[in-house]
Amino acid sequence: MLRIAVHDDPMIALAFIDYMAMRGIELVLAVEPGDHFVIFLADQRYQADTESEWQQFLSHPGDPKYRAAFEQAAQRKTFKVWYNSPSLLSMLKQGAGPVSLSVMIVAIAIYIGWIFGWQRFLFDWLHFPLMQGDTWELWRYVSHSLLHFSLLHLVFNCLWWWILGGQLERHSGSGKLLEIFLLSALVSGLAQFWVGGPNFGGLSGVVYALMGYLWWLGWLAPSRGLNIPNGIVVFMLVWLILGFADILGIKIANMAHLFGLVTGCFLAFVDARLRHPEKKAH
Repeated sequence: MLRIAVHDDPMIALAFIDYMAMRGIELVLAVEPGDHFVIFLADQRYQADTESEWQQFLSHPGDPKYRAAFEQAAQRKTFKVWYNSPSLLSMLKQGAGPVSLSVMIVAIAIYIGWIFGWQRFLFDWLHFPLMQGDTWELWRYVSHSLLHFSLLHLVFNCLWWWILGGQLERHSGSGKLLEIFLLSALVSGLAQFWVGGPNFGGLSGVVYALMGYLWWLGWLAPSRGLNIPNGIVVFMLVWLILGFADILGIKIANMAHLFGLVTGCFLAFVDARLRHPEKKAH
């Protein structure tokens, strides 16, 4: 089962399910805590078509082609709801793609090695280049983002990576997520190295890039269907400011966060205005 959408009104969800059933695509309705109704897709081959149709359905619910589905949903006296709780592994798979899952798995594996006493070995091989004979060890410009120095550091970064990176990968594909990962790891690493040397690591610079990308693309090209809740943007911007204010009592790679954010916003601007500009109505 692949998670497609969530809605607070079961009649809306049922109408969409009935409409897609008319097209031969099976969807299942499930209930989550808080009375949220989730639509799951049985056959992943229809993911792109179903997600596209859902956006049209929300944008134009009065379209005549949906009328029969609404009438059928309204006449229902009972409907089947799936209450089975998916496993943690299936939830991870549904919320992410191959790139987001692979990066998480590698980061977790590295941290396991870290807590088992391989700190020096791992840091020596993965830290940002010192620019002293290791300049052409190209993996170092990215591998620093996979290093985490505490369980909280790892969990916090992987959670945001899974949420934001998974959303982007499901919508825009693995290539786009990989592009943002590589570029933001490079730029944020260069910025942090410039001000503080190579003693840093973690996915947080990449996470800020993802936040910036989703934020700005949702603002510059809302029709693309990619956005991020304002609450997350405010939280992460406040965290960024607190880090620079140096009142949290912990060491934070502030320049990596800042330049990761700038990288994500810049890539969103490029995609929205230069690569695939939206067509304006005349």
